[in-house]
Amino acid sequence: MSKKALSIIALMAVVVLVLGAFPVAAQEPVVVTWFVGLGTGTNQEQIAAQEQVVADFNALHDDVELVLNIAPSNETARDALSTLIASGNSPDIVGPVGVGGSNAYADQWLDLQPLVDASGFDLSIFDPALVDLYRSESGELLGIPFATFPSILYFNRGLFEEAGLNFPPQEFDAPYVMPDGTEVDWNYETVREIAKILTVDANGNDATMEGFDPANIVQFGLNFQWARTRLIWTHMQPEVFYNPETNTVTIPESWRQASQWLQDALWQDHFVVSAAYDGSELFGTGNAFSSGNLGMAITPLWYTCCLDNSVGNFEWDLAVVPKSLDGQYHVAVDADTFRLTKGSKNPEAAFTAMSYLFTEAVPTLTAVYGAFPAHPDYQDADIQRKMERYPWDINWDVAVNSLAYNNPSALHHEANFPNWQKGHDLLDAFWNMLVGDAGADADVAAELDALQAAVQAAIDEVQ
Repeated sequence: MSKKALSIIALMAVVVLVLGAFPVAAQEPVVVTWFVGLGTGTNQEQIAAQEQVVADFNALHDDVELVLNIAPSNETARDALSTLIASGNSPDIVGPVGVGGSNAYADQWLDLQPLVDASGFDLSIFDPALVDLYRSESGELLGIPFATFPSILYFNRGLFEEAGLNFPPQEFDAPYVMPDGTEVDWNYETVREIAKILTVDANGNDATMEGFDPANIVQFGLNFQWARTRLIWTHMQPEVFYNPETNTVTIPESWRQASQWLQDALWQDHFVVSAAYDGSELFGTGNAFSSGNLGMAITPLWYTCCLDNSVGNFEWDLAVVPKSLDGQYHVAVDADTFRLTKGSKNPEAAFTAMSYLFTEAVPTLTAVYGAFPAHPDYQDADIQRKMERYPWDINWDVAVNSLAYNNPSALHHEANFPNWQKGHDLLDAFWNMLVGDAGADADVAAELDALQAAVQAAIDEVQ
């Protein structure tokens, strides 16, 4: 080898040694921001849990740094998020947030399907019906199942036993056994019959008896606890409300039938709680089922949050919701998820963090959010916590089995339409009228015609 070649090799060795004496600068992690407040997540216990999740994630990842941005309150979150988006500083992840809470930003959410495909994220761990909840009509995947609240029929065991009634079915497709032993479909007509028996006046007469006094009811058969109008309609029959192709809303015939059923239940048969009774001493703070003076309440599973202080700590249980007007089971599900914004500057890194929220972080987050996990691996632990909280034999399988009957996105009770908030205020005004004194003599068909026209006018305002 020539002296020149040896000199070059020696020089290269010196360069390597010199460079090796200096540390190589570590690559800075990609910062991913997580905005909290559009849904739950702003109380102190939740903040501490979210901070722990962030710390745990960051300890596992050198290449991605997750940073929390928590709005001061749920009331200020929309303004805060809107400001961030408008200024070009959109957060990467937003959540937890429900379907309704997401509607104000319907054009801001990123399609997750390409990220799911690229990362190999396994959607098969979730019930397909829950995944469909987050698919748009064009096939975009705008969320992944996280926290679920299927609608359940809560019932007061003691009141059923006192009335000599069999408990409602706790399995789908099981019949209801009437007091005379006959088996009938578990539908809203069956609910009507047993709810009337459970509705009792101060003299001990139930709503099936001649001398029943609707002015002095001391126990009711049914209510839709804290439900909004469209949710109640969807319980009775899920339908498409808004047609984006024609930009029109239509109150379908089934919802008209449901509205008439409700008016009759309120003012003819008197087994559904009216506004006057709901605000009376009979139900105390307005938590009707918790008062012990209500036989059945149809409401999402999140209602379990509010039964610790039930009067007398009575034993309640869960049953499946009645069949809808079409004779099929359709379970309305409130559901929270995390979403990625189109303004995310690092969607791949953001999806890495989001995937952690949908998997390893589930037990920590759902515990403080009061949510039932969509991820099946964490459902048993959540049920165990509920069993410790309510230490009697509650059939929690009802909640698990209800998820398979979830409505798809187009039939969801919070499916989006233009000027969504104003439209829902109009829908709620209809329900307030129906349960109020004016509802007794209201022309339901005419009121629904007026409601449809008003919601359409609200939609036209923003076109």
